[in-house]
Amino acid sequence: MDLKIKDQTFIVCGATSGFGLAIANQLLTEGAKIIALARGEEKLRELQDGYTGQVDILIGDITDDKTIENLLRHTENKDIHGILVNAGGPPAMKFFETRMSDWDEAYKKVLRWKVKITRDFLKKFEKQKYGRFLYIESSAVKQPLENLVLSTSLRLAVAGFVKTLSQEMPDRGVTFNVLAPGYHQTPAVDRLITKKAEQSRISRMQAKKEIEATIPLNKTGDVRHLASLAVWLLSPLSEYVTGQVYAVDGGVIRSTL
Repeated sequence: MDLKIKDQTFIVCGATSGFGLAIANQLLTEGAKIIALARGEEKLRELQDGYTGQVDILIGDITDDKTIENLLRHTENKDIHGILVNAGGPPAMKFFETRMSDWDEAYKKVLRWKVKITRDFLKKFEKQKYGRFLYIESSAVKQPLENLVLSTSLRLAVAGFVKTLSQEMPDRGVTFNVLAPGYHQTPAVDRLITKKAEQSRISRMQAKKEIEATIPLNKTGDVRHLASLAVWLLSPLSEYVTGQVYAVDGGVIRSTL
C-alpha cells in the first residue's frame, strides 16, 4: 500500500528506542524523511547512518521547554507533515509509594511538554493547512495497569486534552490521535517486569510469564507491528480520523467501547 508519505517530513520524539525507534524505522522504510530527536547522540548517529539523506537529528530532552523551542527554530523554514509525540514515562509505582514530588515530576514528564509542543506546532500546521499529531500513551487510559498510577493518571489527562482539542479544532487538515499500547517488547515493559519480580519476590522470567498470562493472546506485542498502524495514522490516508484512542494490547481491555 502506498501511504503517500514519500519525501514528507516527520518529527519523531524519543527516536532511539522502543516505539519511537520502531516508528522512525517504518517511516524511513516508506521513503519519508524524519527529524529524529532524543537525548543520546550516539544512537541518533547510528539511525542517521542507516538511512543516508533521510535523517536529520536533534539532541535534547523533549520534555524541556528549551528543546521544544530549539526544535521550533530548527524547523522554521521546513514543511513538517506530522509529529510523533512520544517520550518515556514516570517510574513504576503503586499509589502509596508515591510522594507529591513524584506527581509534580510526572506532570512535567507526561502532560506539560505535550501541551507545549502541540501549542507551538499547531500554529505551523494551521498555516500549512495540514498536519498530523500522534501521541504515544498507554492502554492504561482505557483500563489501568498494575504499578502505573503516575502514568495512568497523567496519560488520561493527555487523552482528554487530545479529544477536547479535536472537537475545538476547525477543519484545517490537522488531526489529533492517540495510540495506546499495552505490553510490548520495550524498555518500559522491562522495568515493569523487574518491578513485579521485586514485589512478588520471583524471577524476572516468572514475572514475565505472569504478565503474559493476563493477555488473551498470551504474548507481549511486537513494536514493529504497532509501527505500521502509527505510520498510517501519520499519513494522508488517515484524513477522516481524529480524536481517537487506539488500544493495541493483545485483548487485555475488557470494555467494548
